[in-house]
Amino acid sequence: MKYIASKPYMCLNNRLVALLLVLCFSLGAFCKEEPNEARQVFEEAYDMIFGPEGCNLQYEVNIVGLYKTAGTIWYKGKKSKFIDERIDSYCDGVTAYMVYRKKKTIEVHDANSDKRDKYAGKFKFTLDDFDYSMENTKEGIVITLKQKHGAKGTVKHAKAVLDAKTHVPKHVKIKVAFFWANIIIKNFKAGGVGDSTFVFPRAKYGRDYKYVDKR
Repeated sequence: MKYIASKPYMCLNNRLVALLLVLCFSLGAFCKEEPNEARQVFEEAYDMIFGPEGCNLQYEVNIVGLYKTAGTIWYKGKKSKFIDERIDSYCDGVTAYMVYRKKKTIEVHDANSDKRDKYAGKFKFTLDDFDYSMENTKEGIVITLKQKHGAKGTVKHAKAVLDAKTHVPKHVKIKVAFFWANIIIKNFKAGGVGDSTFVFPRAKYGRDYKYVDKR
């Protein structure tokens, strides 16, 4: 992956937590470095999350008035797995399986399809959309992003609280239109994620599950 910021927009669907995690790891440099150096830091942070060793973390998400959930995410390159209160999701980089446990339904999608998540596309931004500032607080390092005049992204404002020593993110808030999304991040672990983590375990879900192919 070379410079995520060079793409027109980043879309946060079920990748909301992980992409914000990348943002948190890298933003501390934006207040100190020239733009090119900052983007190098971003790329290094992106590789830390989506690189060959993978990572996993626990999260709590609250999109005020719209959506609330908690769960665990695993990432490795373009592969992902997450388990929350309603859904099991497996993506091997080519095909994504969304298991709706209550409805006993398994949707099959192309890995890059926005149809996997109804919130896909609501969170869009580029690194050039913002002015950045940073301060030290009792909570940790607080990074504030404010959208520049004329920016086309949907993210208007964001705050990230990082651990003062490790720079691991603890809490992220982002504003889109008139609502805020809050993400609490716990137990981040880098590395040690095998490819088998992302293989859809078809045998786990019995004959009472219905498959719906949406590719």
